[in-house]
Amino acid sequence: MSKNNQQEATTCFQAHEDRGLVCNKSSCRQWFEKPSCLNCALIGAKNGSMTLQEIGDTFGVTRMRICQIEKSVLNKCKRQVDDIIPDLSSSSS
Repeated sequence: MSKNNQQEATTCFQAHEDRGLVCNKSSCRQWFEKPSCLNCALIGAKNGSMTLQEIGDTFGVTRMRICQIEKSVLNKCKRQVDDIIPDLSSSSS
């Protein structure tokens, strides 16, 4: 891979993480004000498991709101899977 192609393949958050630089691009979809995570949600997510309270504290919302968001996302994922993979229990004879 040439140097130009390698630079194109490098993502913003990878570059910040590799260099340990805090991102200041507040227009980025992944940006949030948390210098300990280099202001990047993707880098913050790589820090491992967190409790709902820790996630809420990170984003400035309550633990209950994080729980609601989690439930909504899981339901959306389940609907997507159900659309792709037919319900196996209904096809059993």
